Amino acid sequence: MPELPEVEVVRRGLADHVSGRRIDRVEVLHPRPVRRHLPGPEDFALRLTGERFTGASRRGKYLWLPLDSGDAVLAHLGMSGQFLVQPPSAATERHLRVVFSLDDGMQLRFVDQRMFGGLSISDGGATLPPEIAHIARDPLDPAFDDLGFIERLRRRRTGIKRALLDQTLISGVGNIYADEALWRARLHYARATDTMRRPEVSRLLDGVREVMAAALAQGGTSFDALYVAVNGESGYFSRSLEVYGQEGEPCSRCGTPIRRDSFMNRSSFTCPRCQPRPRNGRW
Repeated sequence: MPELPEVEVVRRGLADHVSGRRIDRVEVLHPRPVRRHLPGPEDFALRLTGERFTGASRRGKYLWLPLDSGDAVLAHLGMSGQFLVQPPSAATERHLRVVFSLDDGMQLRFVDQRMFGGLSISDGGATLPPEIAHIARDPLDPAFDDLGFIERLRRRRTGIKRALLDQTLISGVGNIYADEALWRARLHYARATDTMRRPEVSRLLDGVREVMAAALAQGGTSFDALYVAVNGESGYFSRSLEVYGQEGEPCSRCGTPIRRDSFMNRSSFTCPRCQPRPRNGRW
């Protein structure tokens, strides 16, 4: 599933290509991607026709496109959602679901193979859709409160990776970047949050920001064609991953083979030497 860097790459592309554009026509080719718009696909298309996109915003892994009416198109990419900016003459993508025809002659296309993503209209949501107001700010947000995060984290009684994946505590961090940040901070994913010292949490935040900034610079992480930017290009941060997906490969810091453990129906990757399992860790 796309994490913060991938979603931010898409947001930047949308901001460049659709800001200021009027929607001349909307075609909903499959109802599932607009299932959260309860009045239905026809109402979705009718309400957006004639609206104008005024920008592109993000909170964690959610995107929204503010409209000049004060409403917004709220989007989540799910596992395979893509926004593509294409000329009408471009070949129709196999999993094309929604098409926005814009006043500059281009189309904004929403493509989603697995259809876990979706679009909806957020009433009055141009500044921040109320549907996602409970989601915490992300560590790249200038308004992110480091001290507040540190104190909230230390009051939790859970493992540090579980806390990183809690989008009400810190948003945008998923499985890949949690593992990469923990490796940078030399912390094991099972370390109990209530045992962490403030400097350790600060070091972890530094690791989160470093890995996300590096991923952004490389267009995000793509393992297949399911994640692409709005121009159809894939990110290549997967070539720079230190631990995620590197089971058995030598740690670049100490040479110890990377270990894979089962974690929350997924996997966690660590260096056993750089990130020793704590005695009082929590799963």
